[in-house]
Amino acid sequence: MKILITGNMGYVGPAVTKQLRASFPDAVLIGFDIGYFARSITNTNMLPECKINIQHFGDMRQFPQDILQGVDAIVHLAAISNDPIGNKFEDVTQDINYRASIDLAKKAKEAGVTSFVFASSCSMYGSADDSARTETSLLNPLTAYARSKVLTETDLSPLASETFKISCLRFSTACGWSDRLRLDLVLNDFVAGAVASKKITILSDGMPWRPLINIKDMARAIDWAISRESANGGNFLAVNVGSDEWNYQVKDLAQEVANVIAGTEISINKDAQPDNRSYRVNFDLFKVLAPFHQPKVSLTESIKELYDGLISVGFKDGEFRNSQYMRLNILAELQEKALVNDKLQWI
Repeated sequence: MKILITGNMGYVGPAVTKQLRASFPDAVLIGFDIGYFARSITNTNMLPECKINIQHFGDMRQFPQDILQGVDAIVHLAAISNDPIGNKFEDVTQDINYRASIDLAKKAKEAGVTSFVFASSCSMYGSADDSARTETSLLNPLTAYARSKVLTETDLSPLASETFKISCLRFSTACGWSDRLRLDLVLNDFVAGAVASKKITILSDGMPWRPLINIKDMARAIDWAISRESANGGNFLAVNVGSDEWNYQVKDLAQEVANVIAGTEISINKDAQPDNRSYRVNFDLFKVLAPFHQPKVSLTESIKELYDGLISVGFKDGEFRNSQYMRLNILAELQEKALVNDKLQWI
């Protein structure tokens, strides 16, 4: 079996690689990544790519057809990964996250790939009332990143067939320790603040709802999606991936961190403009379709693994939001050094 993982050198990729190597020990795992964050290794004794058989470097906007020869399944993680980057590079986000994704899917179908797993997002629900969003709820994407996910799902749907199964996994907000750690994610940010300065600074009023999922559980869901039968969800499936217990208001999430890391103070910006990116999510369909691949890592475990990991690297940077742990800062540095252009292409 051959499995291609795009974007394998990002935050989620190392966990996916580890999971797939364990589940498919004899598979040929192929990585494809542009390498923006290749150097963002966090306290690991080995490169995550050592578990990959073949590593390609390239731009999704010029994906080589020949890489797909003999590939059975694709895990498509590659994307401009968050709202701050998407807001700054909106056209690039649409090119990479949307247009390149559809191009890859078309090439994959032509090459005989049978399973295409797309890392989608619950962020497409945008602003919602207090009722939990299901897969049939109205989509209300508020950012370039969220819009790219909606557009991709829409154009992937007609490509699905009996011989080309497509699984769109609408992931909750990622969290947890990674061999390529990011701190520009809500739980990771809060734990970093607690470790560095014993203070969590909430930039919003703390009221928005967010569903969360540990990256290890994201990897387990991807494992399931690769091998699921079409009878279990259809040739095209869009499903919310996460846990009902992990729907949190931001202020309560901060309190959970403070409960684990003693002595942590919480500061809420009560004068902040309302954050309309607020949504709770229903995960009943995922429970039915993937009963043996449900999230296992608890919120407390996720907080403790982040705490232990940051302590192990001597993390003390109270100004971490200006550091290389934030993906936008890395891209800005690459631009400042004239290593990438305004379209985020290597020069």
